[in-house]
Amino acid sequence: MSLEVRDLEVDRLRQWPLPDPAGGKEGRGRVVVVGGSRRTPGAVLLAAEAAIRAGAGKPQVATVESVAVAVSVALPEALVTDLEETGEGEIAAKAAGQVLDLADGCDALLLGPGLLSPESACDLLEALVPQLACPVVLDALAMAYLTEHPEGVAHLAGKVVLTPNDSELAQTLGYDEARVADHTADCCAELARRSGATVVAGGETTYVATHGSDVVWRHPGVPGLGVAGSGDVKAGVIAGLLARGVPAQGAAAWGVMLHRAAGSAVSEQQAPLGFLAREVLPWIPKVMAQLTSEAG
Repeated sequence: MSLEVRDLEVDRLRQWPLPDPAGGKEGRGRVVVVGGSRRTPGAVLLAAEAAIRAGAGKPQVATVESVAVAVSVALPEALVTDLEETGEGEIAAKAAGQVLDLADGCDALLLGPGLLSPESACDLLEALVPQLACPVVLDALAMAYLTEHPEGVAHLAGKVVLTPNDSELAQTLGYDEARVADHTADCCAELARRSGATVVAGGETTYVATHGSDVVWRHPGVPGLGVAGSGDVKAGVIAGLLARGVPAQGAAAWGVMLHRAAGSAVSEQQAPLGFLAREVLPWIPKVMAQLTSEAG
């Protein structure tokens, strides 16, 4: 298959119009964010708030029991479930049953923000992913599951978005990072082909590849978004859009453009560098309204 790289423009979003914002929270989707550890509770906070900012109606967070209360206080809009944890403060594999109960009937499940151990992440997802039926985002170290099981999300029939960073993309494909840096579009397309999923990856420039398509979409970034927590925000936006009923490729395209536009707004308001990932969050609904208008 000959690969074509095209710029992702606003008019592309017309293919996936966002659902009508009217109605109550029940109609805008239930999103469950699973992740965090004793050392990284902030990742699930950023991702869950990003999902809310993208319009999801009912946010839920599942994280290790040692930080669950603090997460609940920090994000009062979300229902928080405490999960069994390992001695190292990671989510234990035996917590998969709790997560499956939460996933039952949910509209989107985000797995991975804030996980620190590839081994623990893989153990958890091995017990969880084969039993899932809902749309899923695999972020960060949740990609360790696909490193071990390249076809591990094939049963979800394209209802999956993968959001690795460059090093995670390299690890999943078994390539060195220099190869991924030099051929990011090709690597995104290869992972999409292997997994049957939509892939969002890249550094300052982000690429979106979808299984079965010979086009990879390219979108320029904002330097200030190269900061800790930025990927959690992007993954959360995508999960929130999935929960609202946007298909995987559309949620990926919208998520990439919303993340970049919100980052650009903060950059213009404050400075090109030095802003925080959480400062991007309030801009997401504003730029979503702007892009909706521009996309017509």
